[in-house]
Amino acid sequence: MTTELSLVPWPAELETGGTPFVLDDSTVLVPDPGAEPTRLAEQLAAHLRSTTGLPLPVTPGATPQANAAVRLALITDESLGREGYELTVTAEEVVIRAAAPAGLFYGAQTLRQLVPAGDRAVPGVRVRDVPRFGWRGMMLDIARHFFGTADIERFIDLVALYKINVVHLHLSDDQGWRLEIDGWPELARVGGRGQVGGGPGGYLSKAAYREIVAYAAQRYVTIVPEIDLPGHTNAALVAYPELSASEQPPEPYTGTRVGFSSLRVDSPQTAKFVRAVLTEVAELTPGPYVHIGGDEALSTPPDDYVRFMRDTVPVVASSGKQAVGWQEIVRAGLGPDALVQYWNTRQPEQAAEAARAGARLIMSPAAHVYLDMKYHDDWHLGQDWAGCVDVHDAYGWDPGTLVDGVDDTVVDGVEAALWTETITTMADIEVMTFPRLPAVAEVAWTPQARRDWDHFRARLAGHVRLWQALSVAFYRSEQVDWER
Repeated sequence: MTTELSLVPWPAELETGGTPFVLDDSTVLVPDPGAEPTRLAEQLAAHLRSTTGLPLPVTPGATPQANAAVRLALITDESLGREGYELTVTAEEVVIRAAAPAGLFYGAQTLRQLVPAGDRAVPGVRVRDVPRFGWRGMMLDIARHFFGTADIERFIDLVALYKINVVHLHLSDDQGWRLEIDGWPELARVGGRGQVGGGPGGYLSKAAYREIVAYAAQRYVTIVPEIDLPGHTNAALVAYPELSASEQPPEPYTGTRVGFSSLRVDSPQTAKFVRAVLTEVAELTPGPYVHIGGDEALSTPPDDYVRFMRDTVPVVASSGKQAVGWQEIVRAGLGPDALVQYWNTRQPEQAAEAARAGARLIMSPAAHVYLDMKYHDDWHLGQDWAGCVDVHDAYGWDPGTLVDGVDDTVVDGVEAALWTETITTMADIEVMTFPRLPAVAEVAWTPQARRDWDHFRARLAGHVRLWQALSVAFYRSEQVDWER
């Protein structure tokens, strides 16, 4: 494999060695007619203008002069699927072809990486690329510490560059409730006040949430909202104490302990709450998924937990959505009715059990993709209960072989996670995400046979210029030769 091109994720097929295309003052972007190709061309042009300083006008359907076009074309090719693309760079033109607009977007991200800050020459290549997995996710916890619209949208921009197509927002936990719900206004007004360590907390209005969902959709990112149930609910119980077993208001919680809170699962009021909240969240979310949590419900009696999950998954289904839950939901015997997210590498048998029951899986093994884990023992941010996770840990695993009984036929995809017990600023988010998220992105996108650690870390080093141009805070892992 050549290391001359710093592409991440590495494409499924790549030929190099052609004559470069040089962007200059005469270069125009020419999308196929239509609103979406034109929007994508404008989006790409804005990125390229910022790195090259060139005008790069967008002229839909134009016939530009020779040697001056970057084209975006929709073609008929079922083998590319919805997200695949072809990128061809010759001395005469750059052409991105795809069977659907999402593919044009991913081809544009590859092109962006081929033109790092300050360069105008695009290397001569031919790329034909399709993803290994359809779900390539990144979870951001805004419940332990609250992050608002601007931070979430920047986060979406940064992860979409690496072909991440799902951003899973953890919207509720013991420390705070982060989404406005019309019928239950105290959830946000009261439950949204706290966060780990104290501080003002905050929440997303429905308008802000809609803005984030629309912003993500323009980058082919699906927002998956998570309302964690029946545990991790102290903030909800502070707002509505009648939902708790004691019916007494608990104290707001600003620590990091887990497993102590639970809904009163046999109460009609709780059933009303669950239905109302999940229905409203589903109505706010155009994507096909609603995440119902289900993890670490240590204070919910086991029989009550099973009954609760069996009652809750149909509520999600009645709203036209697919329920997603952390791996503990396997205990409820839901089979294919819920998508199972495997996280606890100390209990791999739950993932295998889910597969045997006909469930689909999202692979989020904490020892590899929990990006809130410390880089090393002395790192100042994060936790270490799943071990330290450096770049090689994030890269050096295969979703299709990690757990006996779980292979590609039952895996929908891969998702990294960033919990925010110790994360308080956008710079903290970025330095914990980069450079590990690109490693996870390649696990999710690139065929296993095309992945190689030494090749990857050599390519990753080339992303410093890109991150610096985007003012991204990142960690200079000793596992990567950043000065090459």
